[in-house]
Amino acid sequence: MSNFEGVVVSDQWLNSQFMQVELRRLKSKFVTLKDQNGNVTMGDLPHLMVKLKEFRDTYNEDEIRGILGESDDNVTNDIDFEAFLRAYLNLQSQATEKQDGRRHSSSFLKESVTTLLHTISDSEQACYVAHINSYLGDDPFLKQFLPLDPATNDLFDLAKDGVLLCKLINVAVPGTIDERAINTKRNLSLWQRNDNHTLCLNSAKAIGCTVVNIGAQDLVEGRPHLVLGLISQIIKIQLLADLNLKKTPQLVELVDDSQDIEELLSLSPEKVLLKWMNFHIQRGGYQKTVKNFSSDVKDGEAYAYLLNVLAPEHSSPATLDTKDAYERANLVLDHAERIGCKRYLSARDIIEGSSNLNLAFVAQLFHHRSGLSTDTKKVSFATMMTDDVQTSREERCFRLWINSLGISTYVYNVFEDVRNGWILLEVLDKMFPGSVNWNHATKPPIRMPFRKVENCNQVVKIGKQLRFSLVNVAGNDIVQGNKKLILALLWQLMRFTMLQLLKKLRSHSQGREISDADILKWANRKVNSTGRTSHIESFKDKNLSNGLFFLELLSAVEPRVVNWNLVTKGEKDDEKRLNATYIISVARKLGCSIFLLPDDIMEVNQKMILTLTASIMYWSLQQQTEDTDPFPSPAGTATTTTPEASPAPSVYGEDESSYSVGGEFSNISVDDATSDISVSSEGVLVGDEL
Repeated sequence: MSNFEGVVVSDQWLNSQFMQVELRRLKSKFVTLKDQNGNVTMGDLPHLMVKLKEFRDTYNEDEIRGILGESDDNVTNDIDFEAFLRAYLNLQSQATEKQDGRRHSSSFLKESVTTLLHTISDSEQACYVAHINSYLGDDPFLKQFLPLDPATNDLFDLAKDGVLLCKLINVAVPGTIDERAINTKRNLSLWQRNDNHTLCLNSAKAIGCTVVNIGAQDLVEGRPHLVLGLISQIIKIQLLADLNLKKTPQLVELVDDSQDIEELLSLSPEKVLLKWMNFHIQRGGYQKTVKNFSSDVKDGEAYAYLLNVLAPEHSSPATLDTKDAYERANLVLDHAERIGCKRYLSARDIIEGSSNLNLAFVAQLFHHRSGLSTDTKKVSFATMMTDDVQTSREERCFRLWINSLGISTYVYNVFEDVRNGWILLEVLDKMFPGSVNWNHATKPPIRMPFRKVENCNQVVKIGKQLRFSLVNVAGNDIVQGNKKLILALLWQLMRFTMLQLLKKLRSHSQGREISDADILKWANRKVNSTGRTSHIESFKDKNLSNGLFFLELLSAVEPRVVNWNLVTKGEKDDEKRLNATYIISVARKLGCSIFLLPDDIMEVNQKMILTLTASIMYWSLQQQTEDTDPFPSPAGTATTTTPEASPAPSVYGEDESSYSVGGEFSNISVDDATSDISVSSEGVLVGDEL
């Protein structure tokens, strides 16, 4: 199981200013300053502070010394960790003023994940509570606590045990979490709560939420802005889930030809929703174009036209005739209620332009009445434009992996979004800082095609420098959207990044490279060490389809993680699916960040099987509970030690001194990419697929 360990700060106000991931980072920095006697003085701080990324571009060491001297002129005074935190906040506050208030003084989330720390109004909180009451009100376990009162802290108190958030994820994307893996009872221990939140965070990443810099401890404490930020993302994913051609091929009606369909495929769900809204209101005679869900809908007129088109039987001339925006907003909401849309937002939310709530309102209208035709010919054409099952599954995996990294650009469709090269450059720079020459890169929107080619050429160049095998591949192949090539390139990148991470564990492998064979041997030996006889020959061993080997492996690395009463024999397909679903949830509960699906286990998808095994191995090595030498020597001798487990946060923060591949995708490692895989200019894999 994931380990519960938090940095304790006795001052409650001071503790509230930091998330656990930030406290862990700062604590590790503070410890490095201690002298032989374990003491730290105020005079030691400037040299450290100037190296922190939040200050290094704002101050030099002398300026920091001057600021800290204003609060404590005796630099020889010993200070404790809490005094260090106060000095940090003081310096950050002055940095904010120096930068004209461009940064929020208590914000520790990176710009790429500001969705988690936007200011959430009482109306938004009430909306989320209403949503939870509606969708989870009949849940066998949660119904004893519902309905929640939005005017109280009910939501945050209930969220502390993790059950609510796990259940909400399953509402958004059914089947994501095997609810048998959730700890459910009235009074959970601190460990059980932590396990639930680790499962929640890794599952949230697996549906597309951005959770960089949030730890399980932050949710255990029920920090309001983090809880609401995460709930906001989960609900948004639920509401926008059908806004794509795969789920709703009728959306093809919004465009005229195949070229427009390609453009539709590249749009984010929010933009598809705007396109859908404009399609209908223009048919209804509205002369303006709605470009956002805030200022453009504040007067309620666009909503009036939209509802008149979608539900003409309930239309009323008074809605457009009234001059009072507040009255019109109320009439709009009345109209929406008549077609089954529950009133999650108020008239005031409309006229104040609350973008989140207005987006949710329009998404509700889409779900209740899309107003799209069922033209068989058009729908069939749209279906032909979507990918086959295997390609779609791999695209999903890479998309979720990239989004879990916390880069500034969110990926909605890998094949379309990477074609200008920018996202690939962001990923490369995230994994290998300094590898990208940003002076030779062009940021979107990019109008000139050759600029896209330049970006992609740099991607290929860096790939070759990293010894990726890219046979006759040029940047234009990516620009043209060669799907096989894009998938192969991303697979090599994922493999290579994990290989770099495992190199950091060389003390465990006695300095040797870690290969597929090593991972396979480790898994077999780990299972056999418990007295079981299961053995797999490779990562495409058909015996893996029943899931029993992985359940034995998970039980071997953490004996209490598997409830064997829930495990089936895995003889029939439905039994295999139950086991596969349980495996994924148990691995996430353990602390593994994985993006495979139950079908990948049942079908023994070689790549995904490898990622799962390596993820479990990585977690086990991080805990330092396996043998001192996890890779047996030719003589097969090993000495077993079980030191105290080290903490394994489910979501890692960013540190200025190094990149943490494992924190974002602690999952895969294999042999050097150059030895196994090649990609031709046609995007065809050469040699072994793995």
